[in-house]
Amino acid sequence: MAAKWIVRHGAMRLMGEFDPGQATYFKGATVIVQTPRGQELGEILCESTDDALKWLVDSTIGTILREVTPQDTHRILKNKKLEAKALETCVNFSEKRGIQLAMVDVELLFGAERLIFYYLSESRIDFRDLVKDLAREFQTRIEMRQIGIRDEAKLLADFGDCGKPVCCNSHLIEMPPVSMKMARMQKASLDPSKISGRCGRLKCCLRFEQDVYDAHQKDLPEPGTLIMTEKGKGRVLAQEILSRRLLVEFEDGRRISVLHSEILFNHTN
Repeated sequence: MAAKWIVRHGAMRLMGEFDPGQATYFKGATVIVQTPRGQELGEILCESTDDALKWLVDSTIGTILREVTPQDTHRILKNKKLEAKALETCVNFSEKRGIQLAMVDVELLFGAERLIFYYLSESRIDFRDLVKDLAREFQTRIEMRQIGIRDEAKLLADFGDCGKPVCCNSHLIEMPPVSMKMARMQKASLDPSKISGRCGRLKCCLRFEQDVYDAHQKDLPEPGTLIMTEKGKGRVLAQEILSRRLLVEFEDGRRISVLHSEILFNHTN
């Protein structure tokens, strides 16, 4: 029996375990998959293992139908054109009905079983008439999906300040909470323009690096702690967490950076 695969699919980068049937596939292959939503375009990420599965959130399931063929590629391009038309049509219909919303993106499933409209709105909206208009125009199931500002970046953003693809549409599965406390601990610039991502919120990388800072900081004496080293007795002024060093002011007034491993013992005053 062929091993199952973890496949990423859909505009929102959904992930789940997919059965390949009797066919053989390889990591990185672009495939057509059958999901509860319909036929979708997907990418094989890795073989399904217990370790891989435990990282999935809201995991999907389905089957791999085939690798993408030239005919499939032609259909994908056709679908992209239909998505652009659907976005424009939805904006026109909503304006005629006096509906205030910010359209972000449109996703047409590969098999055209569903047309999903992603939008931003600060209030609840009655879409019943708009959905009827769109269903009549495109002859498929219509879904209106309200998203947040970080989801907008997940759909539309490309590269971050670091020059790499933004985390939200590459490897992050969840959008974690991020705080200014994390930026201060990591000694990041507190200039909002430098610590904000494409979504305008604090960068996700501040959060997924935080666990390393927390683990290292637990081993370091806090500022104000008295320590003894081979250089003498002194008081900790500041921590350099990743390098595991401390800025220490010794009794003779010297201020020296010392390694955590150089501490003989410490005690609070």
